[in-house]
Amino acid sequence: MLRSSSVWAGVIAGGLSQWKDTRAYKHGEMRKADYKVHTVGNITGAAGLAAGIEYGALLGTMVIPGIGTVLGSILGGLAGDKFGRYLGEGAASAVFKPSARVWNHAFDMDDM
Repeated sequence: MLRSSSVWAGVIAGGLSQWKDTRAYKHGEMRKADYKVHTVGNITGAAGLAAGIEYGALLGTMVIPGIGTVLGSILGGLAGDKFGRYLGEGAASAVFKPSARVWNHAFDMDDM
């Protein structure tokens, strides 16, 4: 079960990333499809961060209580954030930025 401190870490990290992306979108530095992909990545990254902190601390405590807890939570949080963003942005890219080759031929009736 996630503790409130790791959840707040995820909320703060995801919120700051979203704030940065929203500013870039509002100033015309990011396209709408990219903004959607980054938004999903921020949400899944925040969830991965929170879970990574918890499970990294658990594994670190099992290996070396004390310092292992601290190192495990840091490494777990970093890994969870990266993995969460990777999954979220990959899924969102498939939805919001479909491949031009696949999309252009999706409704091509000449091949039937």
